[in-house]
Amino acid sequence: MNGQSLKQAGRPARPAVAALREIDPTKVIYLALAATLVIGWVLVAVDGGDFLTVETIVGIQQRSAALGIVAVGQTLAILAGSLDLSVAYLISLCSLVAAETMAGRDGGIAAGVAAVLAVSALVGLVNGMVITRLRVHAFIATLGTALIIKGVVDHLYDGPAGSVPDSFQRLGYDRIGPVPVSALLWAAVAAAAWFLLRRTRLGHRIYAVGGDEEVARLSGVRTDRVVVLTHVLCSVCAGVAGLLLAARLGAGAPTVGTDGGYDLESIAAVVLGGTALAGGKGGVAGTVGGVLLLAVLDSVFNQLEVNSFFKDVVRGLVIVIAVAVYARRRKGRQI
Repeated sequence: MNGQSLKQAGRPARPAVAALREIDPTKVIYLALAATLVIGWVLVAVDGGDFLTVETIVGIQQRSAALGIVAVGQTLAILAGSLDLSVAYLISLCSLVAAETMAGRDGGIAAGVAAVLAVSALVGLVNGMVITRLRVHAFIATLGTALIIKGVVDHLYDGPAGSVPDSFQRLGYDRIGPVPVSALLWAAVAAAAWFLLRRTRLGHRIYAVGGDEEVARLSGVRTDRVVVLTHVLCSVCAGVAGLLLAARLGAGAPTVGTDGGYDLESIAAVVLGGTALAGGKGGVAGTVGGVLLLAVLDSVFNQLEVNSFFKDVVRGLVIVIAVAVYARRRKGRQI
């Protein structure tokens, strides 16, 4: 075998792998979103309905806002090689803290918001310290925090409590034209996170820690501090989502976070958006697409009156297929 043949043997022609290698996860998720909109429109039209209406578009935005805010925070934690399973229970706790502090008074809004931000930041700090100082895996650490919060909430509350003033409820229901205020809040959180990741030193360090923590440490990055900060930011995002849900409900609810499944749903949205669970790869733009895809699927299923079992099956298949495509892409780059 001559040298040219050896060279060709070392680089086998694999068009499929080469194509996968060039896939941009962010583009993929938005192409999938567009395809889902078209397919959903056709299916609903065949069923005798009208999918692409102003009411449907507004509903999708409202449905995705709380999950989107939580998913943005989850993206920061996952990019740093961690994750947070306590967000669902923290959302419930923050909705109760907000409603109890505001007590239906306009003058209590500032105190309620401040209390929620303080409580959520403290929970994030505890999560980060347990992970970095006690060296407990993020899965176990945040699950333990979730169970502690659940115990406290279950002990103190049997049902909805407190109330938020009418002026604060406008956050959950008002809109500017076809755009809900809640969607604008989500957009602001996502834009701030995008700027943090792409335009600040902390953002670069988050990618570095998620990519290889040991290399980042040897390069002078204070890796523990980065992980703690991402958990604080993740929990603050959960607190903001709790404020939004309190505005929608008009009160705090001890199960509003868990009923929405915001822990696993937020992780699913991040994974759909192409962020690697191992950390170091991905971003907020993909997460936004993942959240919107889940919201569109929900809207289509609701209009078609699909049962909840089939909904979960389809959503699960979508997530598995997305992860498989991204895994093939990474494998293709290694060949």
